Amino acid sequence: MMLEDLYRLLRAGHVQAQGVVDTMTQPIVVLDQSQFVSTANNAFLKTFKVDRDDILGQAFFELGNGQWNIPELRQLIGSIIPKAAAVVGFEVEHDFPLIGRRTFLVDARRLVHPDDNSTNILVLFEDVTERHRHDVEKNFIISESRHRMKNLFAVVRSLAMHTQAEGRTGVEYRDSLLGRLETTLRAQEIAANSDPADFETLLRQSVGDVERLVCEGPSIQIKASKIVATSMIFHELATNAAKFGALSRPDGEVHVRWSLDDGPRNRKYLTCVWREENGPPVTPPAHRGHGTELIEGTTAHLGGTVELDFNSTGLAATIKLPV
Repeated sequence: MMLEDLYRLLRAGHVQAQGVVDTMTQPIVVLDQSQFVSTANNAFLKTFKVDRDDILGQAFFELGNGQWNIPELRQLIGSIIPKAAAVVGFEVEHDFPLIGRRTFLVDARRLVHPDDNSTNILVLFEDVTERHRHDVEKNFIISESRHRMKNLFAVVRSLAMHTQAEGRTGVEYRDSLLGRLETTLRAQEIAANSDPADFETLLRQSVGDVERLVCEGPSIQIKASKIVATSMIFHELATNAAKFGALSRPDGEVHVRWSLDDGPRNRKYLTCVWREENGPPVTPPAHRGHGTELIEGTTAHLGGTVELDFNSTGLAATIKLPV
C-alpha cells in the first residue's frame, strides 16, 4: 500500500489515523502543525532502531543526527498545509545512526479527517538503497561491457590489418588470422584477473606444440598488462617455425632458454633465447614480412629488443624484455 492508497482510504473510510498507520509496512510518522512527531508506526521504529517514547513530541527535523534537516525538504513539508501541496519521491541519502548509509524516498501529504480541518501531516519513507545499488551495478556492467567490446573489436581489427593477405589464399589468410586471434583471446583470459602469469606457462600456451618445445629457465612472472603482447611474440615465432622452420619437420624441435638479468637503470630484464633445431635450412628473407614486423614492433612496444639470426641450421632469436 502506497501513500496514494492510504490517502484514498483515509478520505473514503473516515477511519482513525493511528490504526491505519500501524498496519503499514513502510515507515510512517505523523507530524502536527508545528512539525513535531505525534505518532510513528512500528515499521518506522524498527527501520531506524528507535523507541517510540524517544521520538514522540520531538521536532521531526531534529531526529537522530539531523538526517532530515534538509532545507529543501523543510520547505516542501512546510508548504503542505498552507498550499495544500504534497511531497512525492523526495530522495534523501544519509548516514543514519545505527543503520548506516541508506537512501530513502520521502512522500508527505496532509492527513485528511472528516471535518477536513486536519493540520497533521503523514510522512512515508521508502528504502531504495538496494534498488539504487542494483541500478549502479547494472550501469557499471553495461558500461564495462561496451568498453570491453570496443577494445576487443580494436584488437580484432588490428590483427586483421597486420595479417598478411598478399600471396595467400583465402583459407591461408583465415587460418593465420584465427590462430592469432585464438592466442590473443587465451592470453586475455589469463590477464583478465590482473594477476601475473608464469612465463613458462605463457610460453607453452603460445607455442601450442609443447611436445617439441624444450624449456629451461627460472620462474619469472609476467605482469598482467604485458601478457597479451608477450604471448603474441612467441605465437608468431611458433607460427613461423611451423610453416618454414623446425616445427615443419617431424623431428624438429624448439629450444628456449631464459634468464633474469640486470639492465639499464637498475631494471631487471628477461633474456630469452629461441633456437630452432633439426629443421630445414634457413636463409634470410628477401623482405621483411608481417610476422617479423609484429615480433619487432611488439617487443619495442614492451620496451625491449629482439635480434633475429637466420642461421642455416635454424632460426635463433634473442629477446630482452623488462619485467
